[in-house]
Amino acid sequence: MSLPRPTRRPRLLTALLLTPLLTGCFAESGGAGPAAEGEGGSRLRVALAFPPAERLSPYGADATILSRLGVTEGLTALDANGGAAPALAESWRKDGDRAWVFTLREAEFQDGTDVTPAAVVRALTHAARAEPAPAALTGVTLTARAEGDHAVRVTTGAADPVLPLRLASPGLAVLSAKAYDAKGGVDPVGTATGPFALTKVTGSTAATLDRNDDYWGGLARATGIDVRFVADGTARANALRTGDVDIAEAVPVAQAATLDQDTRHETATTRTTSLLLNSRSGPFKNAGTRAAARAAVDTSALAQGVYEGHADAGAGIYGPAVTWAEGGRVAVTGRAKAIRPAGTSVTLATYDNRPELPEAAQVLKQQLEQAGFAVRLVVRDYSRLEGDALAGKFDAVVLARNTLVDTGDPVAVLASDYTCDGGYNLAQLCDEDVDRAVARAEAATDTGKRQAAALAAEAEILGTDAVVPLVHQRVITGVRTGVKGVRLDPYERVLVGTGTRR
Repeated sequence: MSLPRPTRRPRLLTALLLTPLLTGCFAESGGAGPAAEGEGGSRLRVALAFPPAERLSPYGADATILSRLGVTEGLTALDANGGAAPALAESWRKDGDRAWVFTLREAEFQDGTDVTPAAVVRALTHAARAEPAPAALTGVTLTARAEGDHAVRVTTGAADPVLPLRLASPGLAVLSAKAYDAKGGVDPVGTATGPFALTKVTGSTAATLDRNDDYWGGLARATGIDVRFVADGTARANALRTGDVDIAEAVPVAQAATLDQDTRHETATTRTTSLLLNSRSGPFKNAGTRAAARAAVDTSALAQGVYEGHADAGAGIYGPAVTWAEGGRVAVTGRAKAIRPAGTSVTLATYDNRPELPEAAQVLKQQLEQAGFAVRLVVRDYSRLEGDALAGKFDAVVLARNTLVDTGDPVAVLASDYTCDGGYNLAQLCDEDVDRAVARAEAATDTGKRQAAALAAEAEILGTDAVVPLVHQRVITGVRTGVKGVRLDPYERVLVGTGTRR
């Protein structure tokens, strides 16, 4: 049953008051004015690198597809400094050690129903019960209940000082009742709250979005978005050059020089490409063999060769874009002594949605073979690789991972990727010392102490040699001349917004 709603403020006034908060968060290509009520516009044509891997479920890797296209929103968002900013919640306060109260703004779902406390509770409850759980909820027990007519109380099993950041995760988007079925399925078509409504999905090849004319943040300048999922990076760049698309994400570095300078936009990101070694089974279960693989890798050759200077050599799990990590790193100790591979056979896997990865993997193959390994290389589309990688069916995986994408909290990626119960643990790592270090970081409430604890946990993880940071990436986005308001986000959570238009 819907709860009573307060008297509505005029939508245009609400839009004018709120739009600068969101559109000002990240650098926008070509600048963007505020969306004007009743304004017309053209449809945007966008080429994305990653086709849906999980039928656009918000609980997995597809969550960022939905947020980048302006379809979904959560209670909070990330600002340019990585802090929590209002989204569907206009404010929040801490109440005791384990509870936070979020006050909701006036908003509607794209199916015309109101965003109520009951609707938010339903969405968060479904996310908390999802199998596997969204990465942002790794190790977190979360319950939600309505607090009066306009607020939601969220309580965690243990104190969680970064809950507002956690709720900014694309995996914790709030959808209407229509989105959820009795079997745990989630359908984001027409059930989200963002400026663009998903209306049609054509398998893994295309999607159609129409403007949400009742968006709380104001009318978008574009009337809709026609999305093509193009895994081949050269094809994405060609589509931009020929005018077939207006925006092409993740332009390969090999194609960057072929684009006009005013259509090529490079953004430092929090994404790190790493070599993840299967520490649970196979040859890399042996720490000495992992140490031999780590010693064989020349990261500078990858940064300058494969990435042609559009990346920095790997320094750790966190790269230069995470500014507080520089100068605060903890020395790595306790590594095992490398043993001679002596022809040890390993299977190295990666995906081709990011074109540099197969080339990087090929260079790694050569480096490992020079060190004495026998390497078989497997390259697939990410949607066909993820399940086997999570199941530990490869000895090693080359992965490009945004270290702050799940929550904006530096500890979250450590918990999800490198602990025994981590939901995205491609390295299959389960180490008591690592789990203890991550737990200490999770318990820290002061920002500076939390960052210091995260760097201590990073050193503990690197000491296992289960992960070898290769490069820290800068992303190249292709934007056709005349297209304005593209959101160049270092966290890679957003791409188009109300001000994006052509």
